[in-house]
Amino acid sequence: MSFAGGVLTAASAPPERMSPGGDTSVLSLLARSDDEPPLTIPRDPAREAARRELSKGMYHENDPSWFQRALDAFWDWVEDLFSSASTVAPGGPLGLVVIILVVLAVLGALWWRLGTPRRRPTSSAALFDDRPRSAAEHRAAAEAHAAQAHWNQAVQERMRAIVRSLEERALLDVRPGRTADEAAAEAGRSLPAHTDRLRTAARDFDDVTYGGRAATQQTYQRIAELDRDLETTKPQLASSAPSTAHNARQGAAE
Repeated sequence: MSFAGGVLTAASAPPERMSPGGDTSVLSLLARSDDEPPLTIPRDPAREAARRELSKGMYHENDPSWFQRALDAFWDWVEDLFSSASTVAPGGPLGLVVIILVVLAVLGALWWRLGTPRRRPTSSAALFDDRPRSAAEHRAAAEAHAAQAHWNQAVQERMRAIVRSLEERALLDVRPGRTADEAAAEAGRSLPAHTDRLRTAARDFDDVTYGGRAATQQTYQRIAELDRDLETTKPQLASSAPSTAHNARQGAAE
């Protein structure tokens, strides 16, 4: 028998005729028919194995950071928005650019014309709360707040002390619901020398109370000084001016 014929005979021989020390796995592979499908791994284990493999750090060394990913997503959104807007704008992308420039020019003109929007304080709320207090009590409360550097509360209480003191001196009628601006305007008629300072104090009160601004130590000292000056100022009565003019005319006639 030739060598090739011996191999063919051994390959076609049944397994029980092989030597006891032969490789049974090789025999099983030789015995497998060509019509049987190859060995495959189920889908779920294969997916899990691929996930574990791709989760290794060696595959993610060059990945972009979270900030870069967020920035890329933002620019993609801007690009999509610009593309969508350019499709409906007359003239395409160039027309959209012209529209944007016109809108910016209009906004700039309005800003230059009207200036920076400012929050104007309103003086519609009452100057005093429901519990009436004397001028001395308001001054004591103002000094207590000033000692703790609570300048907003100190300014409020000192302004209330000014108005309450004018009411106690009968220079102002006691009227619930009076505002700081109204009190300053009414007090300026009998105290004309302090009209401007009264208006400034009322404006400071409004800015602190309703305008959201923070008072300073200088603001409180200015109002406190006005309070002390008003205590020593004599009011100008409404009849004093006509009588003075009458006396002057009488003296000229004599």
